Amino acid sequence: MSKVWFVTGSSRGLGRNFVEAALSRGDKVAAAARSTASLDELIAAYGEAVLPLELDVTDTAAVFASVKQAKEHFGRLDVIVNNAGYAQVGAVEELAGQDLRDQLETNLFGALWVIQAALPYLREQGAGHIIQLSSAAGLMAMPLSGAYSASKWALEALNESLAQEVADFGIKVTVIEPGGFATRSGKNPDPLANGHLAEPNPIYDALRRRIAAYAGKQPAGDPAAAAQALLKIVDSDNPPLRVLFGQGFYPMLQQVYADRLKTWADWQDLSAEAHGTLDRENR
Repeated sequence: MSKVWFVTGSSRGLGRNFVEAALSRGDKVAAAARSTASLDELIAAYGEAVLPLELDVTDTAAVFASVKQAKEHFGRLDVIVNNAGYAQVGAVEELAGQDLRDQLETNLFGALWVIQAALPYLREQGAGHIIQLSSAAGLMAMPLSGAYSASKWALEALNESLAQEVADFGIKVTVIEPGGFATRSGKNPDPLANGHLAEPNPIYDALRRRIAAYAGKQPAGDPAAAAQALLKIVDSDNPPLRVLFGQGFYPMLQQVYADRLKTWADWQDLSAEAHGTLDRENR
């Protein structure tokens, strides 16, 4: 049986590829984007299988209205893809308070509103799958990505809790953690060129150059291949809670987690000392 999707950030990038992959196999998609003009080609190709929705995920009322419209239009919702988001780039010292607030408003709160809007319908159906786009930056933080990583780390926690809360209702949750994926030019995107840049402090210019050089050497993933991988996840009877998309960051993540475990182990004596010996009854 074909599935009905609700996808945010449908205009370009991975989101657009997800929508095209779903439509190409006969599924139906409520495609949400900040401008529906970007969806004209999809409508021309797939007709009534596409429901274009103009949506800014930071508008809470609009999110709830769009999810309701999608449910009423197609009769059900099977796959919810929280894809909308952007990267705020800048050293922690460079970030204006509004930079971080805007980052969280889109990446974190936008996803929250979509989840809250969709859950009553999925619960009523007794089925559904929520797909959350996170990032390798949701598992490890790198220089100049403090705001972006903060939003993605928060999404990781939010969805891990969510998965446990909704499992009894037949609802599945998967967090996808992509590495770098190719732009239309076929190159790995440069976060310093494609992100929202904080007001630069010259003291971090050398660091910016090192990060840009490193990003250019990372293997770029194919968005179309990622979309086919997503189809396998939504068709699985036992999908993963977390899955990496792409290969470039896996060795780095292995080292990051090994280092964390070693640090905790090395400092276990101090951890025990911090616990103390105070009897609970005397507290």
